[in-house]
Amino acid sequence: MFKKVLVANRGEIASRVIRTCKRLGISTVAVYSEADADANFAAEADEAYEIGKPPVKDSYMNMEKIIEVAKSSGAEAIHPGYGLLSENPDFALKTKEAGLVFIGPGADVMGKMGDKIAARKEMKKAGVPVIPGTEEAVEDTEEAKKTAGEYGYPVMLKASAGGGGIGMQAAHSPEELEKAFEGNQKRAATFFGNGTMFIEKLIEEPRHVEIQVLADAHGNAVHLFERECSIQRRHQKVVEEAPSPVLSEKTRQKMGEAGLKAVQALGYVNAGTIEFLVDEEENFYFLEMNTRLQVEHPVTEEITGLDLVEEQLRIASGEKLAVSQNDLAISGHAIEVRIYAEDPERFFPSPGTITTAVFPKGEGVRLETAVHSSSEVTPYYDPLIAKLITTGRDREQAIERMTDALDEFRIEGIKTNIPMLQKVVRHERYRAGDTTTAFVEKYYKGGQ
Repeated sequence: MFKKVLVANRGEIASRVIRTCKRLGISTVAVYSEADADANFAAEADEAYEIGKPPVKDSYMNMEKIIEVAKSSGAEAIHPGYGLLSENPDFALKTKEAGLVFIGPGADVMGKMGDKIAARKEMKKAGVPVIPGTEEAVEDTEEAKKTAGEYGYPVMLKASAGGGGIGMQAAHSPEELEKAFEGNQKRAATFFGNGTMFIEKLIEEPRHVEIQVLADAHGNAVHLFERECSIQRRHQKVVEEAPSPVLSEKTRQKMGEAGLKAVQALGYVNAGTIEFLVDEEENFYFLEMNTRLQVEHPVTEEITGLDLVEEQLRIASGEKLAVSQNDLAISGHAIEVRIYAEDPERFFPSPGTITTAVFPKGEGVRLETAVHSSSEVTPYYDPLIAKLITTGRDREQAIERMTDALDEFRIEGIKTNIPMLQKVVRHERYRAGDTTTAFVEKYYKGGQ
């Protein structure tokens, strides 16, 4: 096992990784920007180093500086968390070339899965179901309209690189597609340095269900069941749960097997997530693979009893998986909500100073956060400020605990999406398990 690990991230995920490292007796190194000088995660680490000005390009995306700090501090490995550099194959490669261990998959696999067109091809080859769509890039509007006409509307226009819903838009007619193509291509080029676009047949109102996998360097792999992540705003998840409230045992098994097929075909090592869209008949189709720890990993931890950060560390240090598929079983039900510093009706970020922070407590309540009263939420970073997780013996109890916990949660000084989340978990359709990707649009309607 490693003696010292650098955490190349910030906020709640940096605190989360540091906590597990401390429990395992691993020394931790934090890196922080000028804006995060007083942040919790920097104080929690054994060592902390300022690496640049607030913009991410000058700090948290500065690969050379982060690797320099890792080497000078004596760290043996780098944990990238999620977001930022976590799925950057160049960073994984540079880390390895510097004689350090990147806690994640190899750069080659990461590169394949980071390109959605290449990922579709790999999954198709592995026998994993994929949504009907283009196998190559769509170059311009005319080609896009021709291709969409062949598949039939509606279609989904997607950027091949990146994620978070950027460069992604549904089109129900040639006019909508023409209007969407150029704008999304430019957005993808701006955000990801890659404006490559492709088209898939649109599956209307699907469920978004993902399979968590772990694989070691010795050929062992397991899946940790599924997470339902269908409640989203602007294609970004806000409520997740495990297991899915409606998936049959047969489909659960088939999706788990598909996840393992993907791992084996890729020669994948470490933690990863295969995301699927699921239709009304429980047919499922590959969406993308996230080659990192997911924001919503705590719900899987709660139903399996595993610490996924610990598993990542052990795999990266060369250990074999300590569990087999037969050792794993679902215990209880867990729900996570993402608490953002944002206007709950328009979903715009709401930076500022937190004047009051009162956190819920109680049985089955878990909180992941790196803010407190007097924390400054800056406009430089993702507005996620906390993740609230509740666990119960069944879904009903987990929902009741979440309802109570959200009522206890108080953040003042900035706006948050807590009012939205309170409405979601109380909604009769949510309680009935009707959690398709259209939920926010159909039932929340901008706060109504």
